[in-house]
Amino acid sequence: MRDVYVIGVGLHPFGRFGDKDVIEIGREAVVAALEDSGVAWKDVESAYCGTVFAGPMAGNKVLARVGLTGLPIMNLENACASGGSALRLAFQDVASGFCDIALAFGFEKMPRGFIAGNPNDWFATMGMAVNPQYFALNARRHMADYGTTEDHLVRVSVKNHRNGALNPYAMYRKVMSYEEIANSTMVNDPLRLLMLCAPNEGGAAVVVASREAAKRYTTRLIRLASVVLKSPLYGTAEVPYIAVSSQVEAPSVTRTASEAAYEAAGIGPGDLDLVELQDTDSAAEIIYSEELGLCGRGEGARLLDDGATEIGGRLPVNPSGGLLSKGEPLGASALGQVAEVVWQLRGEAGARQVSDARVGLTHVYGALGNCAVSILQC
Repeated sequence: MRDVYVIGVGLHPFGRFGDKDVIEIGREAVVAALEDSGVAWKDVESAYCGTVFAGPMAGNKVLARVGLTGLPIMNLENACASGGSALRLAFQDVASGFCDIALAFGFEKMPRGFIAGNPNDWFATMGMAVNPQYFALNARRHMADYGTTEDHLVRVSVKNHRNGALNPYAMYRKVMSYEEIANSTMVNDPLRLLMLCAPNEGGAAVVVASREAAKRYTTRLIRLASVVLKSPLYGTAEVPYIAVSSQVEAPSVTRTASEAAYEAAGIGPGDLDLVELQDTDSAAEIIYSEELGLCGRGEGARLLDDGATEIGGRLPVNPSGGLLSKGEPLGASALGQVAEVVWQLRGEAGARQVSDARVGLTHVYGALGNCAVSILQC
């Protein structure tokens, strides 16, 4: 297996853009990544598109506007892990020697409101299909088991909105006060409106290359050390067959994915300089910090208390503002995290720059437990 490098990233801002064509959103992200990489479109050898709501053959429609070169294009849907799944396939193409330069991209124009599950699922029959409901159950369980408080949930959102105010690609570029968040509308106890991310619109793209190809375009070599995609095991809450699943115990899919990513990259959580993780709600940042091994189980709130997760802290988490500030266009969210980490490792993150960043991790978690984790190093 060959080493793989990120040589270009591009984002279409996340937000709401009226009647703007979703295919144009994807095209702009791809063009931005190509311009960042310096790669001519004709030299890209394969392309993978992750999207959920953009319709059939969406990737082909985007790339038809970039140019018809005959390259293989694959479209895939994997919930919030769609973009991470596209990156894994592009990574595998280059690592295996199948090609030297590959593209992963994702984009979305999400329906307004909360994302509901399959109406024919037992989960929906139980009244649990709208995602803030199970976010709230996870939050309450963590609060009961480990003493996490509503104050912690508010402060996660305060931190991420403060970071997002520094990010020109974020949907909500506004500092939110503690009082604004703590007094926002209760959605599902204990989660309030400003503790939840907003489904929205946006696009992201990443160009990856072999070492030999990368050196033709840049001296800023950012190694994509690992890209792992996992689904859950029986014994975890993500498995829909609870009657079977409840009879065994298993680690969470975030833990199994991150452990595999660390092993493949040859590092541990202590080597990380920053993390972009799936903060679909305030409690998720605390819970996933633990499952990613950034601290012990039940110690995620202590990271917040100690200031460790601030941009200037020991291990900044979501310096981009996370999904709480950026919003979540499903197909683009994982690749947007990769773009943020690349900018941080290059020293190009401006006012939200993490000092001396050398190693970063990205994490997304999607419906039915699809989880993608990547590690980047410079």
